[in-house]
Amino acid sequence: MRRNHTSSDPLDGLYRRVSWRLMPFLFLCYVAAYLDRVNVGFAKLQMLSDLRFSDTVYGIGAGIFFVGYFLFEVPSNLLMTRTGARIWIARIMISWGVISSAMMFVDSVASFYVLRFLLGAAEAGFFPGIILYLTYWYPAHRRARMVALFMSGVAVAGVVGGPLSGWIMKTFAGLHGLSGWQWLFLLEGVPSTLLGIWTLFYLDDGIRSARWLSEGDKQKLEQAIAEEGKQQQHMPLARMFSNGKVWLLALVYFLFVMGLYGVSFWLPQLVKNSGIDDVFTIGLLTAIPYFVAAVVMVLAARHSDRSGERRWHAAIAALAGALGLVVATVYSDNTVIAMAALSVATAGILSTFPIFWSLPTAMLGGAAAAAGIALINSVGNLAGFVSPYLVGAIKDATHSTANGIYLLAASLVAGAVLVVVAVRRPPALAG
Repeated sequence: MRRNHTSSDPLDGLYRRVSWRLMPFLFLCYVAAYLDRVNVGFAKLQMLSDLRFSDTVYGIGAGIFFVGYFLFEVPSNLLMTRTGARIWIARIMISWGVISSAMMFVDSVASFYVLRFLLGAAEAGFFPGIILYLTYWYPAHRRARMVALFMSGVAVAGVVGGPLSGWIMKTFAGLHGLSGWQWLFLLEGVPSTLLGIWTLFYLDDGIRSARWLSEGDKQKLEQAIAEEGKQQQHMPLARMFSNGKVWLLALVYFLFVMGLYGVSFWLPQLVKNSGIDDVFTIGLLTAIPYFVAAVVMVLAARHSDRSGERRWHAAIAALAGALGLVVATVYSDNTVIAMAALSVATAGILSTFPIFWSLPTAMLGGAAAAAGIALINSVGNLAGFVSPYLVGAIKDATHSTANGIYLLAASLVAGAVLVVVAVRRPPALAG
């Protein structure tokens, strides 16, 4: 029997206190992270013509980020278990903030590829590190909501980043001889660096090191985590790499991420295709789908937590994302219909992720959790390379983004089918 978590829990008040301490800060960090990762989608609107890059070059450059991300992610998460979350997350944020600002110096295809690769290597470990960090604090039945709040940073980065990026590119263009896209990279890299420095003073490595908790509160939280640990698989590290469940989850995640980065890197272009030319207006319009997604993903994760059901919640969200992409492409010449469909697509796609991450974090414990989460995320995020590259190459070959977007929709459908048919309910969610 599934557990029902709608009744009052004596630890609710304590977890509210923990959440108010952790989640606003982690959320803010992820907003900065995601903004630095995908602002190249806005820079593209000016950068390609300035540097005479093709859409294929852009697609490779946008995606090569994930090659560096893939190579360094598992080692990064394992190092975090040794150095502690506070120091390692601060290191990640400071290094990627500096490299993100350095993107302003791109002047050739080679420099574009190298800096995007280094940005991925620098940021590797941040997202899986935070997912692992949340397992230090929250048991499985509370975690989807927390992951949703954290990942809503993606949506808010879209809400804030679109208008901000458009405003920077329009307002600062030509100032001190720099193009708008150069100012975009320079200014949007600074918050990550400052937040990384703040992390050193604010973040705790875990429950035991939190000076703002009493000894009694620490024991209650540790007991809740210990009870969940009895149901997790503490497999040897080498065995984790040959575990079929881990690789199956990595495949599902890959298919979902195909859709995510299709939207992230091409949404400004899709809005432009609907007949909008002004970069600031494009920025304002791209905020709409992300605003809708910010609300929907939290509501979907809350419902998933309360019901204890994960697979169908993730699958339905992915199917909604696929449908939205198809409708937005078919009606690309109608701004109203296209924006409504893109809102459905973005909300559906983003809602899959906090629900998905409740599956591996409920199944894995110990070193297997650190490496397993990183492996799933790094393999899945290779789609961040494949997705923009394929869409860019298809656009160059056909002079249309339509077929590329249909490919992304098909990927989401395949992920939805696989998560329902092949992924079993994790033991931590069983009654």
